[in-house]
Amino acid sequence: MDFEALKKYSALHPKPAGLTLQYGTAGFRSKAEQLDHVMFRMGLLAVLRSRAAGSTIGIMVTASHNPEEDNGVKLVDPLGEMLHPSWEEYATQLANAEEQELQKIVTTICQKAAVNQQKDASVFIGRDTRPSSKKLSQAVIDGISVLGGQYHDYGLVTTPQLHYMVCCQNTQGQYGKPTLEGYYQKLSKAFTELMKKSPSSGEGQRHVKIDCANGIGALKLSEMEPYFPKDVLIHIYNDGTKEKLNHLCGADFVKVHQKPPKGLDMKPNERCCSFDGDADRIVYYYKDTAGLFHLIDGDKIATLISIFLKELLAKVGQTLKMAVVQTAYANGSSTRYLEETLQVPVHCVKTGVKHLHHKAQEFDVGVYFEANGHGTVLFSKTAETTIRQLAKEEEDDAKREAAKVLENMIDLINQTVGDAISDMLVIEAILALKGLTLQQWDAFYTDFPNRLLKVQVADRQVIDTTDAERRAVAPPGLQEKIDALVKKYKLSRAFVRPSGTEDVVRIYAEADTQENADALAHEVSLAVYHLAGGRGAPPQP
Repeated sequence: MDFEALKKYSALHPKPAGLTLQYGTAGFRSKAEQLDHVMFRMGLLAVLRSRAAGSTIGIMVTASHNPEEDNGVKLVDPLGEMLHPSWEEYATQLANAEEQELQKIVTTICQKAAVNQQKDASVFIGRDTRPSSKKLSQAVIDGISVLGGQYHDYGLVTTPQLHYMVCCQNTQGQYGKPTLEGYYQKLSKAFTELMKKSPSSGEGQRHVKIDCANGIGALKLSEMEPYFPKDVLIHIYNDGTKEKLNHLCGADFVKVHQKPPKGLDMKPNERCCSFDGDADRIVYYYKDTAGLFHLIDGDKIATLISIFLKELLAKVGQTLKMAVVQTAYANGSSTRYLEETLQVPVHCVKTGVKHLHHKAQEFDVGVYFEANGHGTVLFSKTAETTIRQLAKEEEDDAKREAAKVLENMIDLINQTVGDAISDMLVIEAILALKGLTLQQWDAFYTDFPNRLLKVQVADRQVIDTTDAERRAVAPPGLQEKIDALVKKYKLSRAFVRPSGTEDVVRIYAEADTQENADALAHEVSLAVYHLAGGRGAPPQP
C-alpha cells in the first residue's frame, strides 16, 4: 500500500477539528461542508471492503429526506444489502481518525478483516441531486483511486437503483443487468404483464399523481415513463426545477404532518403518492368528497401486498411460509388486522431497515415495511425456484396463471431495499388486478389514534430497551411508570426509545381516542423527563 500517496491525498481532504460522526442505519449524515474528508475515507473503506468480500461494493452519496444543505453517504454490501455491522464500526473509526492516525487505522482494518491487498477492488458510485453531491462524489473517487480500486460512476441515480446495480453485478447478471436500462426494462416488463391481466385492462386510463420531493425520483421516473403501458399515466409534481429538495414535500413531510405536499393540487378521490428525497420511501394519500385528507402509510401498504400474495400462494397450493415484519411503530390496528383477520404471522423487530430485512429473510415470503413507507418483499431461493417452475410447467390452468402473476411480482419488486418506484408499480398493479379504489384499500382497517413526541435529555444512553424496543429496562422505575399510565386508557400502549442520532428520547403512544393518545404521550414524556435526565423546561401538553 502506498502510504505516501495516502498521506498526500488525505491532506487535500482535511478533517474539521473536533468533529465526530457515527455511522448509523442511514450511514453518515451531516451538513454538506463537513463531509469532504468522510467521503474520501469512505472511498478508502469501500476498496478495503471490496477486497475483503471479493465483490463489488456500492457507495451512495445522499442524505435522503434531510434538508438540501445536508448530505451523507452509505455503503452497499455485495447483494445490495446494508453494510455489515462490523464494517459500520470501521467506518466510524475511519471517519473520526485524526490525520496522523489514518495509516494506522487502515492497517488495523486490513488485519482485522483479513483484507487481501493483492485482490482487485471494484466500487459502484451513485449520487442524488443535491448541489453538494457532485463535488462530494469526486472526493469518494479520490479515496478509491489512491488505494488502486476500480470504479464505475453511475452519476445521478436513486438509492435503490444503486443497490440494484450492485446486486446484479455480484450475481453475474442473475438478478438483472447492472444498467439503468436493465432496471427500467426488467421492472416495466413485469408491470406491463401484470396490467394486461387486470379486469379493467383497455377500459380507459389510470392516472396517478406523484410528488417527487424535488429530488432524484423525478428524473428517474421521467426516464422510465416511456417504458410504461400506454394506459398508465403518471403526473410528476415537485420535480426539482423550481423548489428546494424535501422542502414542504416528500414522503417524510406528508407522513409527519398528515397533510398533502406543497405544489400538488388534489381533487377528491384522485390517487396520489409521495417519494422521499432519494426515492426509497413511498406513501399514498387521497382527499375524500368532504375534503378530508387520508394518509395510506407503510403499514397499509404491507397489508395490501400481504392480502394479494396470500391469495396467490393459496391458489398455487404450495406450503410456502409467509410473514410480515414490523417495528413497534406499526399501528396496533394493522397488527391486529394482519394476525386476526388475515391470519398472517407478524414479527416485531427493533427499528431500522437492517433489522426488518434480516428478519424477513427467515421466511419463504417476507413482507416488511416501516410505517414511514420504506419496505419491500423478500422471496427465498426455494420460493422463487418453486414459483418459476410452476409458471412454466404446472398443468392446472388456474394454478399456472397464479404462479405467473407471482413470477411477475418477483421481477417487479426490488428485493435489495425499499424502492419507491418499484413499490409504486407493485401497488398500482395490485389495485388494478383487484379492482380496488384507494378508499376501499383505506377501509381495510382504521388506525388507532396515536401521537409521537420527543424529549431532550442530557444523555440518550441512559435509556435501554428490550423486546424489540417495546419495553424499557433502564432507567429503573420508568417501565413500571409507563405500565401504570397505559392502564388508565382503553386500547392503549406506549413505548420509549433513544434516538439513533441525537440526545432525544422518542415517545410513541396509542389509545382509543386522539385526546387519550395525546394525554398518554404527554404523561409518558413527563415520566421520561423526570426519570431519564430531561433537559430544559419540562414538556408542556
